[in-house]
Amino acid sequence: MRSDTNFKITILGSGYVGLVTGVCLAEIGNEVICADTDSAKINLLKQGKSPIHENNMEEFLTKNILAKRISFTEDAASGIKQSKFIFIAVGTPSAADGSADLQYIFSVAKLIGQNLENEHEYVIVMKSTVPVGTGDKAKEIINNELKQRSVSCKFAMVSNPEFLKQGDAIRDFMHSDRIIVGTDLPHPLALMHQLYAPLKAKIISMDIRSAELAKYAANAFLATKISFINEIAQFAEKFGADIDNVRIGIGTDPRIGLDFLHAGCGYGGSCFPKDVKALIWMAREYGMETSLFNAVEGINLRQKHLLFNRIKKRFGDLEGKVIAVWGLAFKPNTNDMREAPSMVLLESLWRSGVLVRAYDPVAMPDAQKIYGERVDFILCDSAEDALVGADALAIVTEWEEFRKANFANIKSKLKQSIIFDGRNIFHPLEMAEQGIEYYCVGRKKVTLKTT
Repeated sequence: MRSDTNFKITILGSGYVGLVTGVCLAEIGNEVICADTDSAKINLLKQGKSPIHENNMEEFLTKNILAKRISFTEDAASGIKQSKFIFIAVGTPSAADGSADLQYIFSVAKLIGQNLENEHEYVIVMKSTVPVGTGDKAKEIINNELKQRSVSCKFAMVSNPEFLKQGDAIRDFMHSDRIIVGTDLPHPLALMHQLYAPLKAKIISMDIRSAELAKYAANAFLATKISFINEIAQFAEKFGADIDNVRIGIGTDPRIGLDFLHAGCGYGGSCFPKDVKALIWMAREYGMETSLFNAVEGINLRQKHLLFNRIKKRFGDLEGKVIAVWGLAFKPNTNDMREAPSMVLLESLWRSGVLVRAYDPVAMPDAQKIYGERVDFILCDSAEDALVGADALAIVTEWEEFRKANFANIKSKLKQSIIFDGRNIFHPLEMAEQGIEYYCVGRKKVTLKTT
């Protein structure tokens, strides 16, 4: 899967999107420079070690470093001067008002304008998720810098949003179901086709603003599916139905699909919460009504409080209780805790005087950084260790190892055989047969009759 024509590429920003993009473009034969201002991150990457947990990341890193197809630097200016393609992949976190914070986008746009060279041709690719119209603003900033320097060069702005699932991002990139390229010009479009040709993916071309909006629309739609099934889960609980059966009943309709249709304790991560907030902000700025996305966000916030509310209802006064928590990352196969439902649960438990014993296969170093040395937060070496002396278990992330739990061990280590399952990883009937008091989402509680 290598290209006959290899390009020199600089990626500005070596976070999740930038790093995945960089290693994958190197893997298909390009010469890639990844630039970042974080010296500790750059030093780690130079050693072939990844700051993010992502399947196959360190394998791709090591292979392409040894092949001299990828390098890492703090000197972004040098990378810009050497490259045909310049990818912008810096963060656009949510500001306090819900808008996307674009300071890093505009900072690198200025840096690009200060380092493009005379008589050269460049393609500036916006990989970051940005509000509609940001590409135009970045282009204006670059042009202003070029005018101040009296530099004459050709460059084209292209919107190329990413559609990657954390945990499977490299596979998603290397086997893309579609690649969106936003540009109004035929030549940069042809170059983007050439760049991505080894992936043999469907390339969908459109104008820049449509490409920018398509990214938000995709994430908002998936977030809506999650909030929708969580809303239906309330009906299932009320009327004694099983949300898993409902999911299959509607999800096998090809117009709906089963993906992102799992009831649970809410979505998190770096994309869905941020992008829904940004759409709400954009609507407000332009005087638009956005009742749907307000509801999506509101339902998700409610779901994040679901586990705590059920624990509180079951026990009443929580002062002095010990709760085991399985799962800290917002989803399996990542160490990312941004907007994770676990954080809402942890902070609610602590406010009620609870000692938390927690375990996550990969996210515990991140939890340590976020919460420091709290005396009411014990990070345990294993899932079983987290259970020791706890009054109940709360499951927040559906890691595969949790699905294979030994129920006899769970019962022997917990003070009381009680599980609050925010991801429906077990079946209520099985839990009843095991003698475990089981609370899940959108499924009726099963109590075995005794004779």
